[in-house]
Amino acid sequence: MKILCVADHRSPIVYSTGIKKRFEDIDLVLGAGDLPMDYYGYIVSSLNKKLFFVFGNHNLKHYNRFTGTNNSYSYDPGSVNQHTFGSIFASGKVIREKKSGLLIAGMGGSINYNNGENQYTDLQMYFKLFRLIPGLLWNRIFHGRYLDIFLTHSPPRGYNDRDDPCHKGFKSFLWFIEKFKPTYLIHGHIHLYDRNAPREIQYKETQIINVYDYYQLEMEI
Repeated sequence: MKILCVADHRSPIVYSTGIKKRFEDIDLVLGAGDLPMDYYGYIVSSLNKKLFFVFGNHNLKHYNRFTGTNNSYSYDPGSVNQHTFGSIFASGKVIREKKSGLLIAGMGGSINYNNGENQYTDLQMYFKLFRLIPGLLWNRIFHGRYLDIFLTHSPPRGYNDRDDPCHKGFKSFLWFIEKFKPTYLIHGHIHLYDRNAPREIQYKETQIINVYDYYQLEMEI
């Protein structure tokens, strides 16, 4: 399975007339936040593939349109309230993508550094993660595993993050990885201006990948 991941920056390689040819073999798209919704819309309309996304701490113009949903587990949600710009809001949800069987959980936002929108303390994030547990247990019982991809905006603390107040990761994500063992944690938030900068780091059984700009992930289900 080939997945196009995007975050933080409107990539000229993705946002181009050559998108269909360059990414013609993509099966799914993941958005890790801080991108305008019309960018997601362009990707979906160009590739005709599903796009699951979370919000970051910027580009929150449409944030209130997606918050307040009441289901933490969904088999490939498709209601009007969960869709806009052709994209599916994944934050605070455990989702099974029907076609591939891929198991995704999403959690947007960043560490609280100025009390802005979609910013959380680590304690607040723990409580948000706890709400995912029923859906993860369902996955374990009926699909034999908790999770394939944990889609976030911020990285875990100490792994791909930075020491300044805005870009510190969540310690709670490390607990989540240890307990539910996703194959991948896909995140943005940490800008990489050097295309050769390292993006991947391993923690326990999970590969953590910074998908700033864009990244192509290949995995087996």
